[in-house]
Amino acid sequence: MYGKKTEISVGVFMILGMVCLVYLSVNLGSVELFGSNAYTIDAIFGSIEGLEPGASVEIAGVPVGKVKQITLAENKALVKMEIKKGTKISDDTIASIRTKGMIGDKFVKLSPGGSEDVLEDSDSLMDTES
Repeated sequence: MYGKKTEISVGVFMILGMVCLVYLSVNLGSVELFGSNAYTIDAIFGSIEGLEPGASVEIAGVPVGKVKQITLAENKALVKMEIKKGTKISDDTIASIRTKGMIGDKFVKLSPGGSEDVLEDSDSLMDTES
């Protein structure tokens, strides 16, 4: 009887350990198990000096997404940004590269315009500041 209790305890402990490992992997690794809760928009900048994938995208100081990918397109920087669903970005929004704090972490600041037209997945921002 004593051996059976030990086996059950070890089994429960192992299951809890695996659940914790999966939870940490999903949250820390940004793994999406049930589809994306974000949409992607693009912006082209003349220079992005120091901006890296994973950098924050903010409106009025509030994080609304992150930089997903940076590539070179016709000698300019094409920045793909992942924006949280439910965040409405108007088509006349201005994207600019800013520096946060004394360390100098770069982020993308979005300054909304007054347009009623909203960007959708894979749309591009036309106005940028480097």
